[in-house]
Amino acid sequence: MKKITAIFLIALCCILFSACNSERSKTETTSPNTQLTTSETAAAATTQQITNTIEEPTTQLQESTALQMTIGDTPVSVAWEDNESVQALKELCQNQPLAIQMSMYGGFEQVGSIGKDLPQNDVQTTASSGDIVLYSGNQMVVFYGSNTWAYTRLGHINDKTQTELTELLSNGNVTITLNI
Repeated sequence: MKKITAIFLIALCCILFSACNSERSKTETTSPNTQLTTSETAAAATTQQITNTIEEPTTQLQESTALQMTIGDTPVSVAWEDNESVQALKELCQNQPLAIQMSMYGGFEQVGSIGKDLPQNDVQTTASSGDIVLYSGNQMVVFYGSNTWAYTRLGHINDKTQTELTELLSNGNVTITLNI
């Protein structure tokens, strides 16, 4: 309902703005460098405020549903995939954070049980440092090295270098926490 009202107000402002412009052009000749009148400036400002009001709730909604990851006590920035597996992870975190006990494996990754099977779309993949994947439908894998296997991509840690990820993930088991 708010969107319909806002769209109506924008349309009304545009009509009023057009009418003012139309009336003005009948009574005077303007050059390209002429400044807007007070009423035109007010109409433009009102239109901008309405536009900002419409856009803000969408941004807040995206931020409030963003999946966040912490490795131990270190928050990391993740570019999450847009797929069913990530949606299912978000649903698991709706009411409380999801803590996943990870274990070192192979000297290049940490693996932990999510505790529930998620939708999977495994594809033969060469994962590299920072990649986050779903393995066997119910295990999260976070790489600080590289491996090739059939995985479902979940995301990629984009604010840590390979060296930083190695320091963060290669010194024993960690807990990864996901929350909204």
